[in-house]
Amino acid sequence: MRYPLWKRSCDITGGALGFFLMCVLFPFLSLAIIIEDGFPVFVKLDRISEGKIIKVWKFRTMVRGAHEKKKELEKMNERSDGPLFKIRNDPRVTHAGRVLRRLRVDEMPQFINVLLGEMALVGPRPHEPGEVEKYPEEYKKITFARAGITGLSQVSGASSLAFQKELELDADYTEHTSFFLDMKIIFKTIKILFFDPTGV
Repeated sequence: MRYPLWKRSCDITGGALGFFLMCVLFPFLSLAIIIEDGFPVFVKLDRISEGKIIKVWKFRTMVRGAHEKKKELEKMNERSDGPLFKIRNDPRVTHAGRVLRRLRVDEMPQFINVLLGEMALVGPRPHEPGEVEKYPEEYKKITFARAGITGLSQVSGASSLAFQKELELDADYTEHTSFFLDMKIIFKTIKILFFDPTGV
């Protein structure tokens, strides 16, 4: 399916603004990361977008080698309703990382992915390849949409949503994508970030 021109225009405009803001904050955020745990400042994580694996950029909020330690912590996983992995007080997260996550600035480097055309401002949540393999068959179509920095499931409380509900919302978005729906999601995201940072 061809990517809508109006959507790409929004991605470029919003991506450029977001990238500029990231550049302004970069010296402070990178210094906080380096002082506590050294380099690297960024991590690139495997995620699925438009049916293929992409490298998603994020500010590093975990200790080095965090991915290798994931298997040791699987017994502490608080998500039993699907393939997602979540620990409320993940011991791999650094002190600076907790602040970056609370302020929701750790995902700002994803504006790079948006400008490159790998992600959208609004779209289904980008999941790990291992998680996508465990999707129910009827929801596999979600993986062929361009993943978004924010989306319908994210602004509906994705951190507390049941996995099935999250998939339903992402599927609903892919079937009813429109300019007005995207604007509604973007404004709701901004509202949550400024007035209810626990809501995304």
